[in-house]
Amino acid sequence: MDANIVLIPGDGIGPEVIAEAKLVLQRTAELFGHAFEMPEHAMGGCAIDEFGDPLPVATLDACKSSQAILLGAVGGPKWDDPKAKTRPEAGLLRIRKELGLFANLRPVKPHGALLDSSPLKRQYIEGTDILFVRELTGGIYFGESGLKSDGDQETAFNSMTYSTHEIERVAARAAMGRRKKLTSVDKANVLEVSRLWRRVAERVVREEFAELEYEVVLVDAMAMHLISRPATFDVVVTGNLFGDILTDEGAMLPGSMGLLPSASIGDSGPGLYEPIHGSAPDIAGQGVANPLATILASAMLLRHSLGLEAEAGAVESAVQQVLDAGHRPRDLASKGEKPIGTRELGRLVVEALSAG
Repeated sequence: MDANIVLIPGDGIGPEVIAEAKLVLQRTAELFGHAFEMPEHAMGGCAIDEFGDPLPVATLDACKSSQAILLGAVGGPKWDDPKAKTRPEAGLLRIRKELGLFANLRPVKPHGALLDSSPLKRQYIEGTDILFVRELTGGIYFGESGLKSDGDQETAFNSMTYSTHEIERVAARAAMGRRKKLTSVDKANVLEVSRLWRRVAERVVREEFAELEYEVVLVDAMAMHLISRPATFDVVVTGNLFGDILTDEGAMLPGSMGLLPSASIGDSGPGLYEPIHGSAPDIAGQGVANPLATILASAMLLRHSLGLEAEAGAVESAVQQVLDAGHRPRDLASKGEKPIGTRELGRLVVEALSAG
């Protein structure tokens, strides 16, 4: 297979982790007889500095003509001025909208060798295997917003808005889950938008996926259940704001955000793949960033955008072998244990991939 994969290193540790994922993709292509073209393009703070735009036209055009996009991370203190005309995150929101990437898939499955790295006791997280499906292009992040001033008093507002169509398509995508249970999370006891979400999501499941075990959980209760009984969930679907918060909470179950990938996909066109962690500017350039989430994001890219299941499984198996062998990046190293640096960890994954 020939494939055009756009790489967006971004800011902070983004270029470091993308470099290792690129090596893994190159080796995967060699082993399985593929040819991957992987041009790099700017987005985020670095693009603001160079082009005055967090998502330059050239980057967007390259993404639209690709089969898939692999992103490092965007943002950092340098661009955090709330009065700034534009911020790095604006590029991320815009590319999601431009490409119609309405569903964010975030798997949370603690690695067996790292169960004791979790902040929770082993008995709580053992057996956890959750796929979060977060609606990505609607809700409060894309609703009407504004700031009003009256003398020394200011009033700000953001509107959470969802249409029937937006709820239907993400509910249907989530219902194509891996096993037999779907949990929908809302706040229907308070919010009108959640009442619509509940009605539409339940109709979609009952009419099109009647074989599923289906439940509804309020978002505040879900925040508790993720800590007390995470292994009881399979696929979880929710809106943009609730999904943003819950997936970061769920990300800590395996012990580090440095292990978790994500995929943002639409009905057609390229998907966007990235680690769920941020740009970590405090450690950028030190060679200590954990590249495993980005490498695992490349495995999701192989599976969901290129349809290469065997190749995706090989990458995931290589990461598992490295962890099973006891190699640990700084964010997972125990006290007194010497951590493995970014480039060395990437090399170990490539070696495990090559060994089969």
